[in-house]
This record gives sequence, structure tokens and C-alpha cells, in this order.
Amino acid sequence: MLSTRPRIRRAAAPILLGAVVVGCLAAAPAVALPVRTAIVDAPVEVAADGAALSLSPVGAYETGVFDESAAEIVASYDGRLYVVNARAGLVDVIDVTKPSKPKKVGEVASDGIANSVAIRADGLGVVAIEDGDDKTAAGRVVFFDATKKKPRVLGSVVVGSLPDMVALSADGARAVVANEGEPADDFSSDPEGSVAVIELPGTVSAATQADVRIADFHEFEAGGSRALPEEVRVFGPTPEADLPVSRNVEPEYVAIDGDTAYVALQEANAFAVVDLDGATVEAVVPFGFVDHSEAGHGIDPSDRDPRGAPTFDVRTFAGLKGMYLPDGLVAYRAAGETYLVSANEGDAREWGDYVENARVKDLGDDGLAPVCETSPAAALTGDADLGRLNVSTAMGLSEDGSCYEELYAFGSRSFSIWTTGGEQVFDSGEDFERITHEAAPAFFNSNHSESNLEGRSDDKGPEPESLAIGEVDGRTYAFIGFERVGGVIVYDITDPAASAFVTYLNNRDFSVSVEDDGVELLSAAGDLGPEGLSFIPAAMTPTGEPMLAVANEVSGTTTLYAISATS
Repeated sequence: MLSTRPRIRRAAAPILLGAVVVGCLAAAPAVALPVRTAIVDAPVEVAADGAALSLSPVGAYETGVFDESAAEIVASYDGRLYVVNARAGLVDVIDVTKPSKPKKVGEVASDGIANSVAIRADGLGVVAIEDGDDKTAAGRVVFFDATKKKPRVLGSVVVGSLPDMVALSADGARAVVANEGEPADDFSSDPEGSVAVIELPGTVSAATQADVRIADFHEFEAGGSRALPEEVRVFGPTPEADLPVSRNVEPEYVAIDGDTAYVALQEANAFAVVDLDGATVEAVVPFGFVDHSEAGHGIDPSDRDPRGAPTFDVRTFAGLKGMYLPDGLVAYRAAGETYLVSANEGDAREWGDYVENARVKDLGDDGLAPVCETSPAAALTGDADLGRLNVSTAMGLSEDGSCYEELYAFGSRSFSIWTTGGEQVFDSGEDFERITHEAAPAFFNSNHSESNLEGRSDDKGPEPESLAIGEVDGRTYAFIGFERVGGVIVYDITDPAASAFVTYLNNRDFSVSVEDDGVELLSAAGDLGPEGLSFIPAAMTPTGEPMLAVANEVSGTTTLYAISATS
């Protein structure tokens, strides 16, 4: 049994940054909720001894669309949720004034595909829109008025290629956009990644093109004025054209602290530091690697364990490292210092004929270099050990390229807290796999589209995708969603170095496997594939208690969770 007693040490109250907001929590008696569509009868749950808060699902809006990204990113404003529906290419507007009965009341539509949404305190909404015909073309940011009963589009500006995420500064003066710049699927073109800085008007109105500045990565190219650290991953099928760094960094997620933005460069395993006043990238900071040979950082890397069948088997492995490769990145302050919190999902590059990942047991075949005979991992290439695990073919090669001295897995199956200089002050290690196993041992490391045992052990495990941060009763909590097995895990991060597990809840019925049983049972399955999370403070909810909104891309559901005191 996992020991989950919180290790909490009192610290100065932290200051939350960007769109993170503060709620207050009053003790409330447990209330039996009636059975509702997409709310399962018995959510999977495990909590630490003495957990200060709990989650409970209270209502869900369903699109009825399975595994087509019909609910991705969610933002809240004035009793409504604004949910990115990538399948429909728009933002759904959902009324949640009655949390148990969410209903769609409108949409924000524009040409192209919506990827991200954020809303300022006065109701100015911003949506990141990629080109619907060619994702490598320049995208746009669309502005809308959320104060209206039917949200009204106000205008748009052009930004970079594939704007993937938009965030607002805490003072509402700027919108910052991560332009991912992914290559075409057949790698016929590969645009630059960049960061757009948009000066916003003081009223609920659209910015103009003159308000847009682009921060690029040109100074990190060969001969540029800024050095690129060796650990930053720039590799793969780069075209013969110029700017290989700019084409490879692919900005993914934005966290803002005052006049500085920290932008996750997921595939590069790094983050960019962007000066918003000058709209310049000042530094690229590598996240580094986790050593899976160290105690507390083990993983279960196989769906065919020592007994020849799927089973729970978290352990350490010599010669194996993990690349953090975070997707979600949020900034907050504690004791006067700024910290970054990352959800370490992991991601491989696969464009055109180039495929970065391969199973360990396939190294040495089909033109791939083998594992070096002198590597500690050389004796671990069988299915029961590391043989089934997907690793990078671009990392760990010997100097002459003849064999792999070390193996590098995608993601760390954890979340981390970092200083803004890239020093790690906390990592959850192997907690996620141990806690999700304790919660649902028969579906440990399940996939999202179907219920199974260890369907994801050989890849990225629970796959922490994204996160939100909120303050409750003077303490700060991180809410982290697991894209594959599902659910939300909560950690108290008030004192970053002493962060501790609080609770885990998964609104999922594993007895229903939609991919096997059919989409007509989608409602019964609950929430599948959490993608975006938004903390809603008590002052902005109809219940007077803080809530959490979660958009689930596989089940196409957006679910509201009550955050309640347990004592």
C-alpha cells in the first residue's frame, strides 16, 4: 500500500501569476449527488491521510463526439465555460449557473481551427486560431466580447504558424501566443516557431496588427549572439534551408510572470525566456533528464512483465533516463520567488519518413544502432524489462554513432517544480504510477479510448498532460490531468520543495470500454482524455466554493468538479 501522508511544511502565502486566481474554502457536508449523464456512479478515488480537500464531479456537458478533440481547452467567465471544440473549429459557450446542468448557449466561430482560449477580467476574450487548410500557414488571434449574452467577435490579428496556446498577463495588458510552427505532415514544409506578444487595448475591443510583435529564435542560430545549451534537443529531419534551430524549437505552452514569459519548447525539452517589453527571446533553458536508475524514480516500462503478463511492476533501471518534455507549464510565486510547474507528458517527433521513437528490443534492426555491449541497459532488452519501451533514436548514441550507451524515454511520468533558471526543486518521481495503481489496480496505465491493463506502460504511463494552479484557504494547489488513464491528481505546492500529494479522483467507469463496446455507451464511460483544466475561484462560482473545470478530448465532455473541505 502506498504511503500517501502529506509532508506539508508551512510557508509564506504564495502569489499566483497570470490567469491563476484565488478561492476560499468553507467546510461543507458531503452531499449525495443523483446519477447524471457522464457522471459515473462511483468515481475512482484515493486520498492522502488528512487530505485538506476533495474533488467531486457535479455536472458535465457532453458533445456526444468520441475521440475527435471536441473538448480541449477550457476558460471560465461570469457563469460560463468557454471550451475549445477543435473538431468543429470553434469555441463552445456553456452556461454553468446551474453546475449540475451545464448547457450550451452559444459559440465563438471563426474561419480556421480553434486551439486555445483565454478571457480577461473585463470580458475581452482571445482565441488562438490555426489556418484550417494549411497548418504551416500564419494563424490568427481572434478577439471576442464575453460580456454579451451572445459573444460577439470583435476582430483578429495575424500571428505565427500554428498558434497553439494563448495566455494573458496578470494585468491584462498583453496576450502572449506560442506559435508552434509544426512541419507539414509529409514534411514538405517546416515553418519557424515563434512567440507573439500582443499589446491589448484597455477596453473590450480588438487589438490591431500594429500591436503585434514577434519574438523569434534567430539569435540562437549558428553565428547568432546567443548560445544554445547543448542539452536543448535540435535534431531530426531538418530541411537544407536555413534556421534549423528556429524550425525545431516549436513553442507549446505559455506561463507569464510580470514582463517575462516562460514558454515550453516541448520536443526540445527546454523552455524559452521571453522579455515581453522587448519581444525578444533572452534565453533557452534545458530541463535536463531524470535518471530512472535512482530510487524514487522508477517506472513500469512493460506491458509484458516478468511473469509474462501485464502486472504492476515499478522499478529502477540502470542505463535508462527520461526526457521531461513537458506540455503544460504554469508560473506561481511562493515566499517571494517565482517558480515554474510542469506536467511532464513527453512527445516524439514523427514527420514524413522520420520517426524518432523505437522499441528498445528493435534497436539493432532495420538500420538502427544496437545498445552498446558495455551499456548497463544491454542486459535489459527483453520484453519483461525494457524491450517494449519506446525510446528516442536521436539520444544516447556513442560518439561514433555505432551504438546506444544510454536509453532515453519520452516524458518522466511526473510533474516538476523549477526555478526560473531551470533548477529543479521538486519532482513527484514515481508517485503517479503508484497512486493510480492503488486507485484502480485492474486498469493500471490504461489507455483512454479503451479500458485495459498496462496499455500505456510501454510508452508514457499515465501521461500528465496539463495543469492548473489555485489558492484555497491560503494554500496553493496544483491540479494535474492524466491524458491516458484519466482523472485529476492534486498536490499541495505551497512550499515548493515540500510539495505533497493530496487526492486523486477519476470520473471514469472502467467497466465501459468505448472503443470495444461502442460509442452509444460514451456517456456511461465518464471522462476520457483530460486535456485542459481551469481553476475557478469561489467568488466566481454559483455555489460559493471553488471549482475545477476539465475539458476531455476523447469523451468530448467538459466536467465541473466541486472543491470541498474534508475537515
